[in-house]
Amino acid sequence: MLTTFASYQLIVRDINKSISRVENQPLVRRETEYYLANIGKVKSIEEFVSDDRLFRYAMKAHGLEDMAYAKAFMVKALKEGVSDPDSFANRLTDKRYAEFVKAYNFAALGEDATIFNPAQQGTADRYLLAAVQAAVDPDDELLNQQIDYYLENIVKVRSIDEFLADDALYSFALKAFGLADRLGDKDFIRELLEGGVDDPDSLANRQKDKRYAEFVAAFNFARYGPDATTINPALQPTVDAYLRQTLEENAGEQNEGVRLALYFERKAPDIDSFYDVLADRALAQVVRTALGLPEAIARTDIDRQVAMMEARMDIGDFQDPEKLDDFLKRFTSLWEITNPSTSRESSVSVLFGQPAEFGISTDLLLTMAQLKR
Repeated sequence: MLTTFASYQLIVRDINKSISRVENQPLVRRETEYYLANIGKVKSIEEFVSDDRLFRYAMKAHGLEDMAYAKAFMVKALKEGVSDPDSFANRLTDKRYAEFVKAYNFAALGEDATIFNPAQQGTADRYLLAAVQAAVDPDDELLNQQIDYYLENIVKVRSIDEFLADDALYSFALKAFGLADRLGDKDFIRELLEGGVDDPDSLANRQKDKRYAEFVAAFNFARYGPDATTINPALQPTVDAYLRQTLEENAGEQNEGVRLALYFERKAPDIDSFYDVLADRALAQVVRTALGLPEAIARTDIDRQVAMMEARMDIGDFQDPEKLDDFLKRFTSLWEITNPSTSRESSVSVLFGQPAEFGISTDLLLTMAQLKR
């Protein structure tokens, strides 16, 4: 059996290929086909939770499969939504609940929750509202023509270049977000769109005027590429999350350390502080292992735990791909020492005729050598 580090590297070296193998598993394929064929028909929270197959698929995609039985709990979260910072989902420490509710936002979008796209109807609604608020008696026929043209053509746009090239669509979108005064500054708009909103330090997120970030979030080519104008978080993003979740679960059946490493690698870009780490038991376990901190510290004061972690590493390292890779190499290596996945008989000791109790696997030796470098 491969070591934790080797198994993890085998998966992440070509993550798309690894996910593709999961996607082609018969059971996964059947469940995904059912989900995509039926989720768009769901018009209410009640319909959603009553279809156990759909609901369980969605819960698993968000890492909440163990809570699929607690439908009353989830209904409360869905009904209160996420618009209010004090809503039920937002008050929960585990951010996965708020992410789930945001993906199935019946509270804000009603029966359109499973088909809504912010670049489509969301922008058209904004445009109509802006026209009304402008206190100019709009020509209903002209307004309807503009909206019809927009809705018919925005779904055909597959890139930032195509978006900026169609002046009617481009003008409509900027006016909808109250940014008409930047119509002539396409270079700036391009830079905003290319930077996206996933990085807290992106150009859009650095603007004091929040309308820029809202605009980029609606036309999120940086995250969704050619699907930006058609995607709905309840559709392909949920399928992608389900496949990734299944990949991690499959890995965990062979080696829990690999599952933890894959989970951490997925979550790392959203970690802003060590308090985020401590709010998630899996993330906390990875950090404690990688930093050589005993499990017993989990029972100490939370501020003291954060101070100990901050003294050992910079939280910003999780945003740096190379530093994150080094961190996970360290974690998988240290995990292997306390949770060996290879038998002693198959290790280096056999090759060199040493007694079995002194054996260390070849993969582990290579990993440790890389860490020293």
